[in-house]
Formats: sequence, structure tokens, C-alpha cells
Amino acid sequence: MTDGVYQRRWQALGVLGLSLMVIGMDNTVLNVALPTLVRDLGASASQLQWIVDAYVLVFAGLLLTMGAVGDRFGRRRALDAGLLIFLTGSVASAFAGSAAVLIATRAAMGVGGALIMPSTLSIITAIFPAEERGRAIGAWAATAGLGIIVGPVAGGWLLEHFWWGSVFLVNVPIVGVALLAGIPLVPESKDPEATPLDPAGALLSIAGLTALVYGIIEAPHRGWGTGSTLVSFATATVLLGAFVGWERRTTHPMLHMGFFRDPRFSAGSLSVTLVFFALFGSIFVLTQHLQFVLGYSALAAGLRVTPIATLVVSAPLSARLVERVGTKIVVAAGLLTVAVGLAVLAGVDVGDGYGPVGWSLALLGIGMGATMAPATDSIMGSLPLAKAGVGSAMNDTTRMVGGALGVAVIGSVMSSSYAAAVRPALAGLPRPAASAAGDSIGAAVGVARGSGPAAAHLLGAARAAFTAAMGDALLIGAAVAALGALLAVCFLPARPRRTVVASGT
Repeated sequence: MTDGVYQRRWQALGVLGLSLMVIGMDNTVLNVALPTLVRDLGASASQLQWIVDAYVLVFAGLLLTMGAVGDRFGRRRALDAGLLIFLTGSVASAFAGSAAVLIATRAAMGVGGALIMPSTLSIITAIFPAEERGRAIGAWAATAGLGIIVGPVAGGWLLEHFWWGSVFLVNVPIVGVALLAGIPLVPESKDPEATPLDPAGALLSIAGLTALVYGIIEAPHRGWGTGSTLVSFATATVLLGAFVGWERRTTHPMLHMGFFRDPRFSAGSLSVTLVFFALFGSIFVLTQHLQFVLGYSALAAGLRVTPIATLVVSAPLSARLVERVGTKIVVAAGLLTVAVGLAVLAGVDVGDGYGPVGWSLALLGIGMGATMAPATDSIMGSLPLAKAGVGSAMNDTTRMVGGALGVAVIGSVMSSSYAAAVRPALAGLPRPAASAAGDSIGAAVGVARGSGPAAAHLLGAARAAFTAAMGDALLIGAAVAALGALLAVCFLPARPRRTVVASGT
């Protein structure tokens, strides 16, 4: 430290970015391996869902608690513990002998991820001075996006050359480098007041967030109005309401409710939620469009998602723009660009090919990068540095909830619209085949693998129905992003007002 500023902060940022990138990769690399898991592990449709969702559920449920643990016991310690747990879970997942074992090891990886993600952002907030923090968070956001983009490409390539476990072993060298490089480069920081933990708040937040995310995950399959879905949401409402009530009364709250009175925190959190709603929802439907409508392999589809890498450029540049025109304009413009990109993608016709898709992805990347970095900096800049861990966890929780909600809502709209559009083409098919083809385009492609006019007719109808359904679903995403732009204009302050508080580094 010199004059209170950590001199190796930019080198440390590289290590923190590497730690974060593996989280982004893991969110997307597994998707391309799911068909292989059906063949090699005999995984059922329900097991496939939980191989993905066990990680998401544990990750989201533990985020706030793990952020508070980092503030109390040390963010570097939390990061190292998370990397070790994530590494162990990755190796165990690679060699899992059954789908049930893989679900358990994926849940363990979620524990590691919940320690890693808030630690990276809270350490950045602690080691960078206020005037550099926006640029550092821009680089952090770009790295997060890079991991999401690299995941499908890496997964497709590995599956073409190795067995399915390689999509987990790819984490090993990345985590190993982050652990070793972090020893000399990443300093320790924590809450200097060493406030006691809040076990009641932790339990209520874990239970409430788990119930909320579980309800969101299950709603598309069970139905939004079914008893089990309503019970999940009602349980989440009661538990999270109890969490808020407890945090307002307890002497040492895990998450100060007063943070939400600052529009930089509340409006910034909402902006992050909405941009991840659009990101995860659009990628969910687009990867199916690329493979089942345009006919690309898993690797080729992954490569064709890469135009969204424009966010790697726009996220760091957004910090410079904020310095000139303010957070309000940059975040609102970013969300509006996302809305335009989704609207362009919604207008794609079945015969248009890849061109419009590539352009819309580039627009999405620009808008998402311009939104994520300034909104995150707004959230973190509104908090005392001693509470950077739980503040970072709140930012990460909004990402996870927004992403899960985007997949659930956009996926549900797409499924119902597809089923209605493809139904006339299913007349004359055997009942099991018609039921499967009406459920998803992937099943329709499988049913239509024969030859002759009937197969060609079904395949053409399914592709047209899916493209139309994708348009309906993505218009919902575009409307949500446009609403987010309006809310940013109304409620997000134009300029951050930073309070200098001892960082505890």
C-alpha cells in the first residue's frame, strides 16, 4: 500500500477476472453436453433439469450469506475457499458415475460459486480508489460476459474431441492458476468492525431465495398457476418478508434495509436484474434456433453466439462514457439498445439465415455491456466499503434471479406459442409422436428424421412454428428491457455521490 492505495491492484484484477470467468463458463458450457449425458449416463429429462438447476439453486440461495461471511472473516479467504470447493466439485463432476452423483457434485460447485462471485467484486471495491473503480468494474463485467460466451464454444469443441467429463475438467487449470496467482497478488480485506454474523437472517435469506428460485425454475414445467408453484412463491414471499422484518430489527443485520432507500442501490439492482432477464432468456431460445432451425452443430452454434462479445468492449468503455454523461444516460441507453437488439431478433423469419441473428447479437452485447458495468458500479458506490461483500452478493443475487426469471418467462411464452402454432401440422401422426413433436422443436426434429413428404412437411412446420414462437417470446424481453430504460431515466441518479469510508484493507 502507498497512500492507502494497493499498488498491484491491476494485476490482482486479472486474477479476480480469471476467478469470475470460470463461473460464467460453467453457467453455459454444460448446456451443450446435455444430449451426451442422456446417452452416456442414461439421464432422464428430470435429471437433466436438475443437473443444471442444482447448481443454480444452491448458488442463488447462498449468495447473500457467503457475501456476509466474506465481510466478516476475509474476502480473500472466502475466494480461496470457494475456488477450492469449485475445483473439487469440478473433478468429482467429471468422473461422476451416475446422474444422481452428478446432481450432488453440481450442487457442491454451487457452494463454491457462491463464495467466489461476491468475493471478486468486493475485493475490487476494496482495493481500487473511487476514481478508478468504474473502469475496474467495467473490466470485471467484461470478464463475466467473456466466460458466458466462451462456455458454449469450449463445450462444443471438447465434446467433439473428448468425453463429456472434459467440460468440467476445463475448470481445473483456470482455477489452479487463479489460486496460485492470487497468493502474491490478491490482498486480504474485511469489515474492520468485525460485526457478529446474523444466523437468523442467513437462514431466512437462504430459505427464501431457494424457494423463490425453485418456484421460478419449476413454473414452466408445472405451470404458473398450479398449486406447487403458488406454494413455492407464497413460501418465498413469507420467508423473504420475515427476512426484511428481522433485518430491520436486529442490531447487526446481514443486509441493511436502509441501502434500498438510496436510488443508486435500488435502481442499479433493478437494472442488473432486467439486463440478465434479457441475456439468459434470449440465449436460451437462440441456441435452439441455431441448432434446430438453422441446422448448426453444437460447436457451430456456440461460435455463432460470439458476436455478443461486443459486451467485452462496451463494458470497459461504459466507464469512460459515465465520466462524460453520467450513469443515468449510459444505463438507459444500454437497456434501450438491448430492447432494439431483441426486437430485431424477434423479427427474424425462418428463411432469413444467420445474418440478422449476428447483427442482433452484436447489438445485445453492446447494450448489455453498457448496462452491467455502470449499474454495478452504482450499486457498489452507494455502500460503505466495509459492507462490500454483502453488497456484491446482492448484485450477484439480482443477476441470478433475473437470469432464472428470464429463462422461465421467455421459455414459457415460447413453449406455449410453439405448441399452438405447430398443432395443425401434427394431424395424422401417431399420438405419442404428435405429443412429443408438439412439446419441443428438438423432439419434432427427431420425429421427422424419416424421409418423404410427410417428414419434410413436419420439419418445415416445426421450424416455422418455433421461429414465430421465438419472436413472440423475445418481444416480451424487448418490452422488459425498454421498461428498464424508462425506469433508469426516472430513478437512477445521473452522477454517483461516493462516501469515503475506511475499507478495512
